[in-house]
Amino acid sequence: MSTDLQIQKSTERNKMHILWISFRLIFFALILPVLLIKSAFAQEKLESKGHIPILGWYSIPPEEATTARYLEMKEAGFDISFSFLGSPQDVQKSLDAAHKAGMKIVISCPELKTETEKIVKRFMDHPALAGYFLRDEPALDAFTDLGNWAKRVNAVDPKHFCYVNLFPNYATPQQLGTAEYREYVNKFAKEVPLHFLSFDSYPLTSAEGVYEKWHQNLEIFSDEAKNVNKPFWGFAQSILFDNKHEEPSLATMRVQMFTNLAYGAQGLQYFTYWTPVSPTEDFRGGPITLEGKRSTVYDNIKSLNQEIKNLSGVFYGAKVKSLQFFGNTIPIGTKRMSVLPAPIKVFATEGKTALVSLLENGGRQFIVIVNTDYRKKMSLTISGDSLKRVLKDGSMVPASAYAGTIDVEAGDVVIFNY
Repeated sequence: MSTDLQIQKSTERNKMHILWISFRLIFFALILPVLLIKSAFAQEKLESKGHIPILGWYSIPPEEATTARYLEMKEAGFDISFSFLGSPQDVQKSLDAAHKAGMKIVISCPELKTETEKIVKRFMDHPALAGYFLRDEPALDAFTDLGNWAKRVNAVDPKHFCYVNLFPNYATPQQLGTAEYREYVNKFAKEVPLHFLSFDSYPLTSAEGVYEKWHQNLEIFSDEAKNVNKPFWGFAQSILFDNKHEEPSLATMRVQMFTNLAYGAQGLQYFTYWTPVSPTEDFRGGPITLEGKRSTVYDNIKSLNQEIKNLSGVFYGAKVKSLQFFGNTIPIGTKRMSVLPAPIKVFATEGKTALVSLLENGGRQFIVIVNTDYRKKMSLTISGDSLKRVLKDGSMVPASAYAGTIDVEAGDVVIFNY
């Protein structure tokens, strides 16, 4: 081998060695720090043993009860469908279609009242059955009859729930049959044996904003449910039915649903899914229109339901440890936060009202902060020891990965684990 060739090969080896050293320097100088930062802010995914059921009122009418329609409803994040059905044949048709789509149904037909045992025995083993609808917004004088009806159902089928929905606290004493709202809820809980308690409330008014006693309603209802050791289910308005309420938007539905969840709700309901025809109400703009087409409300509900299910590790099975409000003004009948929770050292909202709920779930502790204003965002300053922020996809990252002051969108929630 010639001397020139040996020198050439040696030079090439030196070049390769220099390139390898350069690559290692670049890696340690540029790429490794990125990997270390990524490791420092690695995302931990929340786990849950289940999720909170989501029900749609005035759901798919019997003439539209097809598997495709129930698949469409399921795609929007619903688990349970409820419609007023005219006959056992309608019930059978709806259950069969829902089962093929992986949905459940709360059944209702006149024969459930007149031939209770027969109807319950007929449908109790259907895999799509969720429960039995008895009554909406009863007064005190109906409690005894409802209690006896529920007992007849439970005697045949103790597995599936009976469903009765109660008035909100803006109902009149004449509607309630009691002088006070707490008495109304208390007497119902004692007289009617149900798996859970439910009430509806549509608190967002176009003129005045949030109804001033909405949170007081939740205070009373959640407290009475706790006293009888039963979960409660809450509502969000998803349709326009008069000129007094706000038109449904992502923000209006978020503030209702996340407020319910902050109070410990273990079931969520939308009024309505399908836009119903009514001789007394001008229903319009539901998730599914009168013509059977999707509206933007459908898309907003789909997004919100996905957020809720992603956060199952926070809310499903959670117990409320404390619930207070922070800001210049707080709602009637609620408690003001006078002392910061232990993990928080700095907390400010520039005077805006925030709901602050401390939840415990499976040994984990969470701080749930809801912007009570569904029209404007809230600037939140928060810091504390070992806080992790829970993102909307259910993952957690150190709170230090974010700026100390963050925006909470109108009606939205921000959650921390500690």
